[in-house]
Amino acid sequence: MRILLAPLNWLGRQGTNAVAIVVFLAVLTPQVGAAMKDYLAEIVIALLCLAFIRVDIAVLRQHLSRPHIVIAATAWTVIGIPSLFGGACILFGIRDSAPDLFTGLVMQFSASPMMAAPALVMLMGLDATLVLIVLVASTALIPVTAPFFAWLFVGAELSVSPMVLGLKLLTILGSAIIVSVIVRRVAGMAGIRRYRAEIDGINIIVLYIFAAPVMQRFLPALLHEPLTVLWVMLLALALFAAYYIVTVLLFIRAGRDQALALGIMTSLRNLGLLIAATGGAVPELSWIYFAASQFPIHLAPALLKWLATRKGAARAGNS
Repeated sequence: MRILLAPLNWLGRQGTNAVAIVVFLAVLTPQVGAAMKDYLAEIVIALLCLAFIRVDIAVLRQHLSRPHIVIAATAWTVIGIPSLFGGACILFGIRDSAPDLFTGLVMQFSASPMMAAPALVMLMGLDATLVLIVLVASTALIPVTAPFFAWLFVGAELSVSPMVLGLKLLTILGSAIIVSVIVRRVAGMAGIRRYRAEIDGINIIVLYIFAAPVMQRFLPALLHEPLTVLWVMLLALALFAAYYIVTVLLFIRAGRDQALALGIMTSLRNLGLLIAATGGAVPELSWIYFAASQFPIHLAPALLKWLATRKGAARAGNS
């Protein structure tokens, strides 16, 4: 048994480096993307399950004694960000000049944070408990808020109606919760903690299986329309930085560390959840944007770990 689990253990211990490699491997294996493109919903459910099985209910209850900042951060994540950035896109004419791209942007604005956000926050040496609570709360609200903003900004041009989108999101989240509860009951939290590295290895494999269909069209688009892909990638990087900077400035009065943690969380949007809910039926330019946005998402963990390592070395040198 240990021999069979050894490759997963090794892969899980590669951590952020493996996550960074995944996005480039996905670009180079479009055949895998073609084979998995019809299973996006199932892949996202698997990713959510791998995150939900690790949620410590006791920690959630303990830190819910600070409801004000939790409510404010949740409202900013699921209402403030789509309102502000969606409104900015309309103000700057993106909805009219690039409607296909605007659809993808609205889906990103409306998404909840990635389930991996607490782990990345911990890599920075910050307290991840607030992030975990806000993450759970915002994810629970997504079946309501995401369809609303899709209707508000995109309307009839969206491939599915807001009600159908909400029901699909609810189904995906509900399925993930049910499966994760069963796994937690069968394996127990002690067993889950014992096989943490192996679960990380499975998570990296599933992350690749998800990235492959998302990145399937990236390389052909890069070869045929390099300038379009380049400016879309620059836009994805700019928005990634904007989510982070605006959030930190907004919550800096709550404390520097908490503001930094929330900034990391909000910059990592769980676009996969919305892609799965729409069945991938979005315009071509939106797909290119989805692919471009995967680069900062996958490269951020390695960068954050490098920054955390430098921060720790600097502290050791000053002591």
